[in-house]
Amino acid sequence: MSIVTVQLGQCGNQIGREVFNAVCGDIHGTHGLCSKKENDSYHDACKERFFSEEESEVPVARAVLVDMEPKVISQTLSIAARSGYWKYDDRSHFCQKQGSGNNWANGYSVHGPRHKEVIMNLVQKEAEKCDRLGGFFTITSMAGGTGSGLGAFVTQSLRDAFPTSFILNHVIWPYGTGEVIVQNYNSVLTLSHLYQSADALLVHENDVIHKICAQLMNIKQISFRDVNQVIAHQLGSVFQPTYTAEGGLHYSRNPLGIDWQVRPPRLGSSIPSSHSTNKPLYFNTSIANLVILRGKDLHSVDLGSFRDPSLYTSWLNPQDAFNAWKTPRAFNKYEKSASLVSNSQFLLKPLDNVVGKAWNMFASKAYIHQYTKFGIEEEDFLDSFTALEQVISSYTSL
Repeated sequence: MSIVTVQLGQCGNQIGREVFNAVCGDIHGTHGLCSKKENDSYHDACKERFFSEEESEVPVARAVLVDMEPKVISQTLSIAARSGYWKYDDRSHFCQKQGSGNNWANGYSVHGPRHKEVIMNLVQKEAEKCDRLGGFFTITSMAGGTGSGLGAFVTQSLRDAFPTSFILNHVIWPYGTGEVIVQNYNSVLTLSHLYQSADALLVHENDVIHKICAQLMNIKQISFRDVNQVIAHQLGSVFQPTYTAEGGLHYSRNPLGIDWQVRPPRLGSSIPSSHSTNKPLYFNTSIANLVILRGKDLHSVDLGSFRDPSLYTSWLNPQDAFNAWKTPRAFNKYEKSASLVSNSQFLLKPLDNVVGKAWNMFASKAYIHQYTKFGIEEEDFLDSFTALEQVISSYTSL
């Protein structure tokens, strides 16, 4: 199955470029303990998933690049082309010199409708190149203007145009110390809109990745590129093909290779109240967990603890809530690696924190005029708060 990647805003375009770098680096890396035949199948599956079948000396990323500032897209195209391993299609991008700054409403209410036809035509052309369209992978930040506001609008447009396709949104959680003054407003509006349109949200927190760079990688002067490369490595390690124990490529139940639930029950859904409530406050109850093991010594890894019923909410069977994918094919330069994708209460604290800060600002009407002048009314804020408070309530009740 093929994925169309949609890179939105400065953050989305820079991370998208690093993702394709990581994937291409993996293709050209060691094949670990798998056979040449398996490695060739791995290459073919990866290329089908991420790259277009075009007559080119190097693979062409199946991606659409969108930003309101030409500079970032120009740099992204140039850096990719200079790599010598892959490139973007020079025709699959949209940018104009009309930056939306950090205003979510400008991105959602103005730039989105104004440029919808051009952007969706680019997406349609990429989708038509696929023999088997699996779905869409969008990359955006929550804090900014173009990436968050326009990203929410484009995701909604994707859902309207491709109602049966899988949509996975990758969102970057802003630093807690603050990047822009209205980042909490932008985050609340972005998350609530994506929750309604996307099939899944995959989150990376800037603060967590920053700690990885500082504490595990011992990087003294941490740049955004350092952070982006860690994020890209983690994404690549999840999305690259895996093999079943019997051999052959592993394909999960949905076409993007994502086999876990990522959202709590919809509004109005009932949650049984008979579950245990005596767990420690620091214990994160899960809805689903996926572990992906690559490289050496796979069979010596004990994953029994992931099947412990106490990890999961009582209305789920742990056998249904946990999946493990394994492949002897190593990822990039690491002879063995493990990745965990978890749908749990882990984001409760940061989500509650963002909603709380945004609500405090909203209660004093701070900066609301920056949104109302572009058509986002106070009622829209209240709807977003309500949606996310329901998410918080659902996860708290697990």
